[in-house]
Formats: sequence, C-alpha cells, structure tokens
Amino acid sequence: MSKIEVGILGATGMVGQHFIKFLDGHPLFELAWLGASERSAGKRYTEAAKWHLGGNAPESAARLTVDEAKPGSAPKLLFSAMDASVATEIEQAFAKAGHVVVSNSRNHRMDKDVPLLVPEINADHLKLIPGQQALRGWKGQIVTNPNCSTIVLTMGLAPLAQFGITKIVTTTLQAVSGAGYPGVPSMDILGNVIPYIGNEEEKMQEETQKIMGTFAGDHIEPLAAKVSAHCNRVAVVDGHTVTVSVEFSSKPTEADLRNAFETFYAVPQQRSLPSAPKRPVQYMPEADRPQPRKDAERDRGMATFVGRLRPCPVFDWKFVALGHNTIRGAAGAAVLNAELMESEGLLR
Repeated sequence: MSKIEVGILGATGMVGQHFIKFLDGHPLFELAWLGASERSAGKRYTEAAKWHLGGNAPESAARLTVDEAKPGSAPKLLFSAMDASVATEIEQAFAKAGHVVVSNSRNHRMDKDVPLLVPEINADHLKLIPGQQALRGWKGQIVTNPNCSTIVLTMGLAPLAQFGITKIVTTTLQAVSGAGYPGVPSMDILGNVIPYIGNEEEKMQEETQKIMGTFAGDHIEPLAAKVSAHCNRVAVVDGHTVTVSVEFSSKPTEADLRNAFETFYAVPQQRSLPSAPKRPVQYMPEADRPQPRKDAERDRGMATFVGRLRPCPVFDWKFVALGHNTIRGAAGAAVLNAELMESEGLLR
C-alpha cells in the first residue's frame, strides 16, 4: 500500500521539529509539505528553521521549501504544531477546506464535537467526527491530542478505570522542554522549582475528565471523578513525572492494581499500529523508578512508566507515572492518533 502524504503546520518550532524527526522513515506516512509563518514561506527548511534536536534535520524535511500555512497545496493529512495564538483560525481554515488536521495545539481540545484522543483509552471518541462535520459544515475534520502532562496522568490511570475512579490528586514535575524554545530562562530554573505553569492545572483537570469520559451520541459524558492538579516546572530536560493519589469506588488490592498495570492492552496494540509500544504502561518494581533520565526515552518515548505503588492514607492508593513530554506528550501522540484513524479507514 502506498504511503499517505502528510504535512506539518508550524514546522519550524520545537514541536514541529519533533514531528519531522518522528515521521522520518515512517511506514505509513511520507512528509511532503511544511507550513509556517509568512516570514518563513519560500525558504528551504534549513534556512527557515534552526534545528534544535540532536544531529541534523532529516533529509525528508531539509529538501523541502516551506509554504505559508494556508490551504492550497498542502496534502489532505496535516499535523498541527501551531502556536495557540494562531492555531484556531488556521486549523479551522484547513478543516473547512477538506483537510484532516491532527493537532497538538490546545485550542480545540475541549470543543464538544472534537475528539481529545488517547488511542489506548478512548478510540471510540472518533465517533464525534461525523457530528463535527455536520455541525460546522466542514469537509475535513480536527482531532486533538492532550496536554503533555495530561497524557502521562491518563495513561497511568487507564488500567485502573475498571475499579471505579472517584477522586484524583496529582502533582507534576515537568521538564523544561515542555516550555518550547528558548523556554524557561536558565537563571529561573537552574537549582529551582517553579510552582506555576499558566493554565496547566486547569487543562489537566478538564482534559482528564473528557479523555476518560463516555461517548454519548453527540458529546462526551465526562468522567464523574473529581480531579485536582498541582503543576511545577523543574530542571529536567525531557520527561514529565506525575505523582498520583486515587480513590476508588471498589476497593482493589495491591495485587489487583499491579495486575491491571502489567496486563493493560488496548486498540493500538491489538492492531499493531507502527508507533504503539507493545506494552503501553510498564510497571517498574524498583523503589526509585521511574526516572526521567533513565526511562523517558525507552520504547521510542511512547510508553508510560509507573512505579512506587503503595497505600495512600488519605485516598486508597498512590503511585508515580512518567512519560516523554515532547514525544508521547506531543508529536508521537498525534502520529499515533493518525495511525488509529488510518486503521479506521478515515484517511484514505
């Protein structure tokens, strides 16, 4: 089967570069188009963007000329790494013109008719798309992936949903790469913890309830659990660590929870999607794991690692989860979403 040509909106930024790197050599998708701001349009990619990741920009991108982020010559499938300040109008223009926009931007995540997708958790939320197209009169569609810290939390919680989650308190230790480039000034973050990331706590709380909610015909019925988040920026390059305390309606044992983590298996694994880790959630029995420097890049950065499961004296149980924020929390998440959509027959 021939590869599907894809493009990237916001290709010159950090998330755009992670898209380029993650798509290089992809078995289903072939990078054919790059879109960015007017000031970058008409330049070869290597002239328009300073490459911030390891090595050089892949040849698949280096040979391309950047186009302005407007409908016209772009392929049908687009990955969006647009800045939130401009993403709404640009993504909607492409969807109206018939493009499939798989977005990492936050702008449409909480829209009633837009899937906020984590394929291992809520693949059925793609059923929102026909209603989205009918309501908005679009030939195309927009599908989003969550905030980088939300995806770590929800992947850690997904195996435990069977026990009836009623309350969640979570604290994040978020890497500086989550702030983009140039990100957080070194004098602010080195030897320091910044206990505020704008709108991050609200996003984690709302997105978790939508992702783990139930498809109800024309909308998602949110997870009834109460969610409280504390978000902090720490001096780590890549990898968001999330501590989680959970209360359940049933009272699972430690063995129940360990078995749930270790046997968790979902649609992407059943269909052997190219970017899906064979074990999406991996329990680490060591007392001091997971750790960002040791574990975030394992399994191409697409797995979630959990550990330190123990009783919680306030709720029922508590644990630690870790995920790679710019791969599973951004570019890799969107690519996996598109792979799921291709397997559903939504792209060809």
